[in-house]
Amino acid sequence: MFWKIIKELKEHAPFTFMGAFLGILTVFFLKKLPDSLTFNLFYIFHPAHVLLSAFVTASMYKLNQDKSNIIKVLLVAGIGSIGVASLSDSILPYIGETLLHLPHRELHLGFIERWYIVDPLAILGVVLANLRPSTKFPHSGHIFVSTAASLLHIVMSLGAIALGVPLFVEITFLLFLSVWLPCCFSDIVFPLLFIKGKDVKCSCTCCHH
Repeated sequence: MFWKIIKELKEHAPFTFMGAFLGILTVFFLKKLPDSLTFNLFYIFHPAHVLLSAFVTASMYKLNQDKSNIIKVLLVAGIGSIGVASLSDSILPYIGETLLHLPHRELHLGFIERWYIVDPLAILGVVLANLRPSTKFPHSGHIFVSTAASLLHIVMSLGAIALGVPLFVEITFLLFLSVWLPCCFSDIVFPLLFIKGKDVKCSCTCCHH
């Protein structure tokens, strides 16, 4: 199990880094947007991340577990998607914002701050996966929505601060960590914790198994 997880992390790292690098290039544009619009955009991409994460996690668990019911799938995927999406989109970016002393840093937890949007979408993702599960979803899609949400959280904390090369590199690294480990944990590691004795199917098309 340990080596399966390590292999998946290695295979997903290049896709995640490319997504983080391309995402950071949009910072200069996003900084010019009004704060209210940036906040609203965050609450488009973060709920979309929760929905996608719930669907992929539930699909992987359901298709690799012989005996599963909607309650088990809901618990595994619901908790996994909300918890991991919050870690990726909010908690890790906020920790990075604090370490970088960004002026307008603030923690935005969607399942509390906008629970009426985020929580129902997690349930919807599980229901859709229970009706028609699929383990083949482009990893680039997950990377895109997760990177966008994490990036918007960071942009909200920047204020009028100048973006020099050191800060540019630091934010890129922060984005990479915020997306890579949580997304792989949500799609792969977390479901594997509840699956025993089977060759599992990865949940994205960038892998070859």
